[in-house]
Amino acid sequence: MQKKTKAIVNQVIELVEPVLADLGFELVDAEHTVNQGRWILRLYMDREGGVTLDDCARVSNELGDLLDVKDLIEHEYILEVSSPGLNRPLRKEKDFSKVIGKKIKVKMSTFREGRQNYTGCLKAFNEGMLHMDVDGKETILPWSEMEKAHLIYEFD
Repeated sequence: MQKKTKAIVNQVIELVEPVLADLGFELVDAEHTVNQGRWILRLYMDREGGVTLDDCARVSNELGDLLDVKDLIEHEYILEVSSPGLNRPLRKEKDFSKVIGKKIKVKMSTFREGRQNYTGCLKAFNEGMLHMDVDGKETILPWSEMEKAHLIYEFD
């Protein structure tokens, strides 16, 4: 992610996280990206019991006005607010504690043992380390070096 884009995402997170919390939602993830030549700011939110389409519309209106007033993004963009979906992004330490025993995909910021991507079952998360079963082998990855991660939903 470009430095400027990452800085924008961090500013947006800092601005919208407390607002979402006041509205009863948790900010799961945020991204600022280009898709088909258009800038998009995506905010993923959740709460106990899930998120409805009406929730997304209400929050989008509320946050859209706030983002316009604060003018954090200098160029035109589309604001998308949605639930995290089945393949939920994992961003915070507490996210990993909730998915122990489930399959996840992790992308590291640097190569480790010749690879950057790991997919497997999260066995434990403690002291900032992800303990995963990757292809039948225990793999330990530092959370601090993780670029991104998400849950892989497995259908029965």
